[in-house]
Amino acid sequence: MNTPAAAQSPGDQPPIRAAAYVRMSTEHQQYSTSNQMDVIREYATRRNMEIVVVYSDEGKSGLSIQGRASLSGMIADVENKRTNFSCILVYDVSRWGRFQDADESAYYEYLCKRAGIAVHYCAEQFENDGSNISSIFKSVKRGMAGEYSRELSAKVFRGACRLIQLGFKQGGTAGFGLRRMLVDHTGQKKGMLKMGEHKSIQTDRVILVPGPDEEVEIVRWVYETFVKEDKNEWEIAKLLNERGILTDFARAWTRGTVHEVLTNEKYLGHNVYHRTSCKLKQKHVENPPDKWIRANNAFVGIIDATLFLAAQGIILTRSRKWSDEEMLEKLRGILTQHGRISGILIDEAEDLPSSSAFRNRFGSLVSAYRLIGYDPEIDYSFIEINRQIRKKHPEIIAEVLEKLRQMGSSVSIDEKTDLIFVNEEWTVSIVLCRYQQSEAGTARWVIRLDEGLKPDITIAVRLDETNVGIRDYYLLPALDMSWGKLRMGEENGVYLDAYQFETLDYFYGMAERCRVEEAA
Repeated sequence: MNTPAAAQSPGDQPPIRAAAYVRMSTEHQQYSTSNQMDVIREYATRRNMEIVVVYSDEGKSGLSIQGRASLSGMIADVENKRTNFSCILVYDVSRWGRFQDADESAYYEYLCKRAGIAVHYCAEQFENDGSNISSIFKSVKRGMAGEYSRELSAKVFRGACRLIQLGFKQGGTAGFGLRRMLVDHTGQKKGMLKMGEHKSIQTDRVILVPGPDEEVEIVRWVYETFVKEDKNEWEIAKLLNERGILTDFARAWTRGTVHEVLTNEKYLGHNVYHRTSCKLKQKHVENPPDKWIRANNAFVGIIDATLFLAAQGIILTRSRKWSDEEMLEKLRGILTQHGRISGILIDEAEDLPSSSAFRNRFGSLVSAYRLIGYDPEIDYSFIEINRQIRKKHPEIIAEVLEKLRQMGSSVSIDEKTDLIFVNEEWTVSIVLCRYQQSEAGTARWVIRLDEGLKPDITIAVRLDETNVGIRDYYLLPALDMSWGKLRMGEENGVYLDAYQFETLDYFYGMAERCRVEEAA
């Protein structure tokens, strides 16, 4: 005989189906995900809950949802009602996230609550029942979680600054012509670190030493060619590539990589830190020189100080801040002299900013021409934009490749097609989408997917209205894309905007290797 529902004991009730979310950051591993799961399982047992799915972000910072594929996936499952559970179990508020804006943490919990999914913090001393007391406790805990990261960041920065001033290198690669040497706490050399290798003992430190003789000679040749032969960075990069010389990342030289060699004080032997910063997952910024942390003559220099200062003088002269009117007056001079103006004539003129400087200052060469009343009688705007895009495309590819390599991913690129191979497992294509306006004045972009190469993922980079800056990114998986060409506007519905991201952090998280424990 079946027992009436009213007469059933609590133990006879079917268990509540629950999901578990666990996270462990690389910065602080006080609680492993397995320890979190022990507490969560004990909590579930006491509450007559059955854990049916586990979402795990291992080695992920809690500062942002970007890069946390499991949390993002869980929220997406909840919002799209792809769940087979009615609550989510988390170790504590800090494991949900150390968001610098406490409202962001509350927002993700609210999305779950709105979908009828309750969030339980299993190790907290308060019941997350929606009462005023629990709301106050959660607000305080969220603030404490964010503040912990801020305090830790400040402590780490102070420690790094002290090590810089003691003459030790902090992070990053050595650079072409230099190598990283591992030393112990007494300063005794222990051995050279290869690209991608890290120190394994906490008390060990890293210094910079001259690299192979042939690389050192190439660095000196770069400086002498720049200073004594008046070659610019593009010309030097071309000469290096023609000689078959590769950078320290085994890539072809560009203007940027040559400029880095010509301006970095490490070639003098100086240890300089904090030239740029990106604290707490915030926007990457360039810091003014008075904010830099330095230790002069910390390493053995490979460039003479006189030669280095001569190179800086040339660069400083070239980067002179021209006023708009001064630039336009120079442009009028070219028109008077030649009767016409072109990018080539601008670049060949003495004592004049480059054509790219005019593009950056006025948006395009055509805009600059119009300001002095010159009409080339040809609509160059489309050509100008395409020229900008062709220049930007390899820069973005190089940035993505460098970031993937820094994360430890294995990457290669087909030089003919620019198809990127990641970890020998999947392929990526990067396309730039030009900003356009419809006749009605609304924004439009066209994404052309390469149906011939069939990359597993297409990174569509949407440019902003200047066609210079980046507006956002779309990560388009081949499995979900059945069109060769996509026409997009400001908003495109969930079927496309679900793949929209402000940064590429999520993509890098996809490519990041994670350790898989072998079953006994």
